[in-house]
Amino acid sequence: MSDHVTNRATETFVAHRNLLFTVAYEMLGSAADAEDVLQETWLRWVKVDLGQVRDPRAYLVRITTRQSLNRLRTMSRHKEVYVGPWLPEPLLTAPDVAEDVELAESVSMAMMLVLETLSPTERAVFVLREAFDVSYDEIAAAVDKTPAAVRQIAHRARRHVDARRPREVVPSGKIRAALESFQRAFESRDLQGLMDVLAPEVVLVSDGGGVKQAALRPISGAEKVVRFIVGGTGKAEGSLTSAPTVVNGNPALVLRLDGEVDGIMAIRVEGARITGLYYVRNPEKLTRVASETPLTLR
Repeated sequence: MSDHVTNRATETFVAHRNLLFTVAYEMLGSAADAEDVLQETWLRWVKVDLGQVRDPRAYLVRITTRQSLNRLRTMSRHKEVYVGPWLPEPLLTAPDVAEDVELAESVSMAMMLVLETLSPTERAVFVLREAFDVSYDEIAAAVDKTPAAVRQIAHRARRHVDARRPREVVPSGKIRAALESFQRAFESRDLQGLMDVLAPEVVLVSDGGGVKQAALRPISGAEKVVRFIVGGTGKAEGSLTSAPTVVNGNPALVLRLDGEVDGIMAIRVEGARITGLYYVRNPEKLTRVASETPLTLR
């Protein structure tokens, strides 16, 4: 391959890299695996005869989707033996991601968990169609189905997601306000303050991956959640601090123990109260957060 062709392939790949990463991440829920998929995509892309490619973006999305599907099926077996609840790897995202309401919702912890309930093919079709508006013909080529079959899969996946997704998309300002109230109450161990900001039906999901202490099942109800939060953080051996950040396009808290990242607390807000708490403590999922390099998606 000539230097000119290599440079052209590189420029095209770099131009679409954020998009490809976001596609892979939304399908896999793991930044580390998404990066591996991008590496595999690149290795295949540089072998392609670019003169035969009419739409480089569509071609790259197709490669990324196929590689993500292969990895997703392998990951499914790993999750079957995972200790406790599995949460997506949190991503530090640039503030402008939060301003893109549709993008912020599509990568939110709440939505990522909903996507976990889809089959691999349903997830691929839903992500490509709903999040990136890829045509049915292009999706069909990516998942090796007919366009008619893809339309049926998309309809089924959309119905499944709509039945489970949060009832409303809340502006980032309201989420920040709820998070600020939660942080004040959390840091002062204000039990009533926590009860006031949490919805009665709030659910907390914590992911320690069998390495860090976490609840082995989701905890439901404001009183039980408050007891878990206050009891768990009260046992911290060191100075536990919290600071606001933006994770998966939405306001969240980064918790540090003696200055080291110990966890990420993402929230779901409906109305003005918190209905979901997603507490990631698995060290393997905190590497990107600790590096403090916010991503601009798409």
